[in-house]
Amino acid sequence: MKDLFQSSGVNSAGRFAELDAARGIAILMMIVFHTVFDLYFFNIYPVNVSGGFWRYFAFSTASLFLLVAGISLSVSHSRAVRLAEDAAPGRLAVKFLKRGAGIFACGLLVTLATWLYLGEGFVIFGILHAIGVSIMLSPLFFRFRSKNILIGAVVIVTGIALAYAGITGPLWLCPIGIHPASFNSVDYTPLFPWFGFVLIGLGTGEMIYPGGRRSFTVPAIPPGVLSPLAGLGRHSLVIYLVHQPVIILVLHFVAGIPLL
Repeated sequence: MKDLFQSSGVNSAGRFAELDAARGIAILMMIVFHTVFDLYFFNIYPVNVSGGFWRYFAFSTASLFLLVAGISLSVSHSRAVRLAEDAAPGRLAVKFLKRGAGIFACGLLVTLATWLYLGEGFVIFGILHAIGVSIMLSPLFFRFRSKNILIGAVVIVTGIALAYAGITGPLWLCPIGIHPASFNSVDYTPLFPWFGFVLIGLGTGEMIYPGGRRSFTVPAIPPGVLSPLAGLGRHSLVIYLVHQPVIILVLHFVAGIPLL
């Protein structure tokens, strides 16, 4: 893949390799964390995943995913505007609504699978749900450009405040960070604070990829290092959907955990 860094700043598929690589790093981090989580969940190894290093590792993984999602949204929007894809009223908004709905539908598949496999603690509003809704909301925020960094910071602070305040409410409010006191889920990524990271990504993308073009020089990274990461990033959704069943299958053969 010697053409990853052409003078145009994109590869032959029109993608920025550094964004794919960053998403690939997030995928690897996710696989590592979910492997550690499964070791804890199935009582294979006593590791604390709800505090300390692994808690911050999980936060860092989700933050990276959402930041890259926001930057990618900015690039996609800028390119669409440059190509006049928004000539018809609402056409561009519909594009992002459809894209977000597709990701959200994948999140619903995760909801169904975890409900069938786990029962209690199944995923109601996880990271795929959050990314899907964030994409659908993004047309409301594109016009704020770099100001989205400040807006995102406010969303994050608001989400942290909600969590520390311990505000409870009906389950249907869980997408915004309010839920019953007895709420339990193995993956919970409410819009407050996590949508804030997408917004910061939107604002950052406006600054470092103005008009959907790279504004900086990428260091020469050996293809043997970058290509595998970028490859993971380009297939991140598929990997996300299949990695957990694969981990469980491996643990079944190695440690004898039940498949059902």
